[in-house]
Amino acid sequence: MKKILLVEDNEMNRDMLSRRLERKGFDVLLAEDGGEGLERIQRDMPDLILLDLSLPVLDGFQVLRQAREDPKTESIPIIVLTAHAMADDREKSMELGADGFDTKPIDLARLLGKMNDLLDR
Repeated sequence: MKKILLVEDNEMNRDMLSRRLERKGFDVLLAEDGGEGLERIQRDMPDLILLDLSLPVLDGFQVLRQAREDPKTESIPIIVLTAHAMADDREKSMELGADGFDTKPIDLARLLGKMNDLLDR
C-alpha cells in the first residue's frame, strides 16, 4: 500500500480528500501546517506528497524548497495543490522541484492519474 502525505490546513478539504484516497487503497498520512508537513516528510518518508501552497507556519513553497534540499527527501514525488490557479504559482512550484501541479476543487480522476504516473516511475 502506497503511503501518501497530504499537507493541507483546511479541515474539510483534508478530510474529504483523505477519505477518497483511502477508498482508492492509499495509506494517507496527514499534516495540518507546513512545519508539521516537513517533519512528517522527514520522519515517515512517504511515497508521494500532496502539498497545499497556502499553509500556516511554513508555506508550501518553503516546504517544497526544504524537501528538495534534503538528500534524504529530494526524490519523493510532490504534487502541489492550490485554489489559486495563478500561472506564477505553477511556474514557481515547478522551478522549486514540484513533480506536478493541480488546482482545487480537486478533480479526483485527474489527480489520481498524476499520482499514479509518478508512483509508477
